[in-house]
Order: sequence, then C-alpha cells, then structure tokens
Amino acid sequence: MYLGIDLGTSSVKTVLIDADQRIVASHAAGLSVMRPADGWAEQSPLDWIAGVESTLTALAAAEPKAMGAVRGIGLSGHMHGATLVDERDRVLRPCMLWNDTRAHAQAARLDTGRSRELTGNILFPGFTAPKVAWLAEHEPSVFERIDCVLLPKDHVRLWLCGERVSEMSDASGTGWLDVGRRAWSTETVQASGLSMAQMPRLVEGSEVSGRLRAELAERHGLPSGVVIAGGGGDNAASACGMGTVAPGQAFLSLGTSGVLFAANDRFLPNADSAVHAFCHALPGTWHQMGVILAATDSLNWLSGLTGRTVAELAELASTRDIAPVPERFHPYLGGERTPHNDAAARGVLTGLSHTSDAGTLAAAVMQGVAFAFADNQRALAEAGTTLRRAYAIGGGARSDWWLRTLATVLDIELDVTADSDVGAGLGAARLAMLAAEGATPHEVCQPPAVERTVMPEVAARDAFADALGAWRATWAALPKP
Repeated sequence: MYLGIDLGTSSVKTVLIDADQRIVASHAAGLSVMRPADGWAEQSPLDWIAGVESTLTALAAAEPKAMGAVRGIGLSGHMHGATLVDERDRVLRPCMLWNDTRAHAQAARLDTGRSRELTGNILFPGFTAPKVAWLAEHEPSVFERIDCVLLPKDHVRLWLCGERVSEMSDASGTGWLDVGRRAWSTETVQASGLSMAQMPRLVEGSEVSGRLRAELAERHGLPSGVVIAGGGGDNAASACGMGTVAPGQAFLSLGTSGVLFAANDRFLPNADSAVHAFCHALPGTWHQMGVILAATDSLNWLSGLTGRTVAELAELASTRDIAPVPERFHPYLGGERTPHNDAAARGVLTGLSHTSDAGTLAAAVMQGVAFAFADNQRALAEAGTTLRRAYAIGGGARSDWWLRTLATVLDIELDVTADSDVGAGLGAARLAMLAAEGATPHEVCQPPAVERTVMPEVAARDAFADALGAWRATWAALPKP
C-alpha cells in the first residue's frame, strides 16, 4: 500500500492505493484562506498539519489492515508559499500563498536578465523569493529569525519525518533554482538576502527524502520506517497521476487556479512569454505550463456575489447552448500570471444589460476563464509547444458544459477520466511507490483509461474565435491600474 498526501488550497486530501494502483480509500479535510488585505492570501501551517492528521486518523479507522501495509508516502502541494521556520523548526508567521501578490515591487526589482538566465522564468510576485524580500523590508524581526524557508508540502514533510527537504518541481517555483542544472543558485538566493544554509536539501520527486517518525507510525497504525518520497508541486504531481510525463502529453487543470501543462524531455525556457519552465517531479524531465490565478475561484467569487452555490451556477450555465454570451468577464481577481505578469490586474465584467441574470453571468465567467486559457495556449505556442489534445482534471472538469466550451475555444480534444479530481493525490502515491520500490517511472506513471473525449463544437468555433478577439480587444482598450 502507498499513501499520497495532496495539500491543496481549499483542502488536504490523502489517497490510499494498492500495488495495482487501485484507489482503496481517500479522505479530505477542509482548509480556509485568510485575506487580511487586498492581494494578500495566507494560511496557517498548523492547519495543514491538523488537516493531514485528520485524514490519516480517518483512513486508519476505515482501513486499518491496509494502513498497516503502507510502504511509502508521497507528497503534493500548492507551490510558492513562503513557510518560515526558526532553528527549532517553529513556524514564524502564516504562510504567504501562491496567489498572494503583495510582493510585486520586490518581484520587479529581483526580476533581472540574470535571474531569468539562471532560472529560465519570470520572477512572478507569487513566487517565494519576492515574498522573502518583502519580509526583509516590512517584517525585519521575522526575517532575521529565518533559519530555513520551506514550501508548503515540505513543511508537512518536516512534521512527518523531521527532514528539511524539497524537490525539483516545487523548488522551480521559488525563484532560487537553476532549473536547467536542477540545483539551488547561490546567486539568486543571495539576491534575496538569504544564504545557502537557509535552503532545504534537494532530492528528485521519486527519491527517498526521509522516513516516517515512529510516533506518527504508532499513532496511525503505519509500519515503522515508512519511506517519504520527495513528491512534487501540485501540478507536477498531477502530471504523474495523469501519466503526463513524456513529450507531447498535456493536461488542463480546472482547479482554484487554472493550468495548461505540457511535459518536456528537456529544459525549454522562454521567460518573455510568461510561460513557466520548471523541473518535473521525475529525474531528467521538465515541463512548461501557463497559469491562471482564478479559474474555479472565479465561480467562487460569483457565488459569494449572487448567493448561489457554485454547483447551482454551473447548472444554470449548462442550460444554455455552447455559444458566446454578450457579457465578457476577465478573471483577473487578484492579478494574473500568464500571459500578463501583472499583479495589479483586476477582473472586469462588461456587456451587462437588464437581461443579465445569474445564469448569463455564470456563463460569462466560465467563458472568460476559457478565453484566459486561450491566452495560455498562445503563450505555450510562442514557447515552442503546440497542443492538440489534453486530459481535463480538477473540480471544474465535472462540468460537461465548461469542458465543451473549453474544447471549442481552444480547438482541442479533452480526455476525461473517471477520477479526474484525484490526480495530484494519485501522483503523490505513485511517487511513493517509486521511492519505496525503485520501479521505473514510465512504467508506474501510465495514463489512466479515458472515460470519454470532449470534442470541439464545430458549429460554434467561428463565433467563439470572434468573441475571443473582442475579449482581447476589450482588455487592451481598458485603462490599467
């Protein structure tokens, strides 16, 4: 048996699989985000630990025999978060999350030609390095006490096994990794006012990073000495779960954020396109991805505005034909990454009329997210990757109407699996299997069976192409903050 722990923004989910990679059980615990100011987003690392503890307790109660046969634990987690600990591994402050954009001025200062040369990426405000630089200026007493900077899932690892370790895929999103060399860059680390001694040890995602503490093994009915795999950032782990590990393979993730992910067998940076070029969670493998900060999070926003649940809004939208609506939504609720790299960008809703209701607004929001994905698709093409088909994963992939809209706007085929919402947890469990058994990555990380394929609606393709052009022109014409 193998466990995959996926630390998401809104929940932590732990998946238990057997040697044939069948999901035996899973359990989730909810998490909340604190937003003390506009553009800020924080979580308490102690809440992550409580969430993981809750899922392990539930699985131990439901599957005691299976838990007693666990040989490895893998980790997945949301990226970029600055989790700061002192010399005794005590958390110094709440973690600034991936969608926290307060450090935009620091990012602009650190985002030099040399930084892009070393990391292969724009230094986005949401990356870890600018957040630490922001702390040096605004919370110097905290900055001075930093003994180690960890990423969110790596703080969970610290609790599990007492090791300060990260791995290549997650480390790629810090602004400190020489992504081509798969090693920390002394130059970029020092540019943030830190030293190499404050960086965690690096391993590959499929390597052993430590072993489970005896106290936790006893508490949750796990064997002693369980291997903890390096794991992966959430998207790289999802790719392992979806078998997106070879060139030409891709997935589209409709989660809190939106991701268009393509696997590569070599490092293909193109920072000017605002595409991320990161290490994959497997050795000798890289990936490119475009990122939208608010995908299903845009529906969460509309839900709060209208008093309708997200499910109700998606259902209202699905009663409409696959065709553009007059209302146009730009999903930049807290800035945007690809392709704009603009922390100050804010959402826009235009084309309103007396007939605009909750259903049309839901359709506009979902179509606006699809148009943002089209911008990501164009940026990936500029970086040398053209997509013809992709797996669709994440909570938003439950909406057939949204997938049909996306397939039509992007003019690609979208493959859907039965378990589209456990990709990262399954990927983390697969990495645990690799670390524990020494198996071959491409044998373990096979694509799942396709349940159905969503095709573009040919009759609506031209109308959506025109609407996308108008959507882009609207944004170009608007005054910017």
